[in-house]
Amino acid sequence: VQLQAFGGGLVQTGGSLRLSCAASGRIRRIYDMRWFRQAPGKQRELVATITDSFTTTYADSVKGRFIISRDNARNTVYLQMNTLKPEDTAVYYCSAYIWPQIEVRRDYWGQGTQVTVSS
Repeated sequence: VQLQAFGGGLVQTGGSLRLSCAASGRIRRIYDMRWFRQAPGKQRELVATITDSFTTTYADSVKGRFIISRDNARNTVYLQMNTLKPEDTAVYYCSAYIWPQIEVRRDYWGQGTQVTVSS
């Protein structure tokens, strides 16, 4: 099982970006899917979570600006980021709690994707 993230880049303040993260492999079920971020010199921060029943939660710093969603048919989670600020600059990581076909359930992580917001 692998997670692969897409969609980072450079954007101006006030702009938007959409991140995607697709899970592949022999998957029985995907539970919670999450986005984290880590800015230089800071700890990794949980940005948003979406459960398998589509309940969403957000960090206070992104509420009203970011939207997490998922497409279970594609095993994909998205993060729509609007009204971006320079403080949103970070490496963004996706994570999912997955039950593979032939292994125990556990968290999987994608590679990071850089988001840079210029002022």
